[in-house]
Amino acid sequence: MALLDIISIPDRILRQKSAPIERIDADLERLMDQMLETMYAAPGIGLAAVQVGVPRRLVTIDVVAKESTEESGETIKDPMFLINPEILWRSDELGIYEEGCLSIPEYYAEVERPSRIRFAYTDRAGLRQEREADGLLATCVQHEVDHLDGKLFIDHISKLKRDMVIKKFAKAAKAGTKPNL
Repeated sequence: MALLDIISIPDRILRQKSAPIERIDADLERLMDQMLETMYAAPGIGLAAVQVGVPRRLVTIDVVAKESTEESGETIKDPMFLINPEILWRSDELGIYEEGCLSIPEYYAEVERPSRIRFAYTDRAGLRQEREADGLLATCVQHEVDHLDGKLFIDHISKLKRDMVIKKFAKAAKAGTKPNL
């Protein structure tokens, strides 16, 4: 299966709000499979469709593969496909994770977000699901839902740091090089 190109900042599509998905069909299933393979190859733990140039409310996530690889050296995969995800509840308690993004390669920053969430989505089989999450999964879901709303994790850091990152990526894109972070 062909890997998809991941869009990086400063591409404006990353700031676009993604459209809801009306139905699950063969094209959407193919996109889900391509997104999952692209995410694993990158490597990453989450990927929103807008990051591959498709501004639709679709996310692939697999935090289990990352956790199992670090602990045992063995890869166990447990991918999730979130169609039209929405966060229903956020805890008042906050947690800090170092986040990165496939659309902002090689840049990481500590981000404070609610430590627990309840979210709803339609799964690959077309069934509505509700789930609670904490830790890395809660952070990842919030990060990816932000993508669907045109937000990036750097929107959660100081304006000074965010502006510096955007400027470096814009300058590198203009020069056709990688940013010097």
